[in-house]
Amino acid sequence: MSEDVKKKAIEMLLSGATLLSEPCPYCKGVRVMKDGDALCVSCGKSPDKELEKNRNESQNDSPVKKLEEKLQSMTDELSKEKDPEKQQTILKSINLLIDTISKLKK
Repeated sequence: MSEDVKKKAIEMLLSGATLLSEPCPYCKGVRVMKDGDALCVSCGKSPDKELEKNRNESQNDSPVKKLEEKLQSMTDELSKEKDPEKQQTILKSINLLIDTISKLKK
């Protein structure tokens, strides 16, 4: 690691940057992020915006995200439903979704 990269990473951390759990896409090194800018401590590269955008989009397709979207949909459906039996069925499904989401987040 060059001294310049090391110095910049330290400055970023001291000013509130966070260590990222995802490795650098170029060298698999440790990265720090501050104000949306990621810096690899090993190679000094910052991933291009398109690569980050694709990674964020793929994270939005996670099972938890999909279940949360379904939960929102069912909540909307429940608020419109007038039949008490159907409300009860929807509530049971909502409870199962909440349990599943909480288990997946652990």
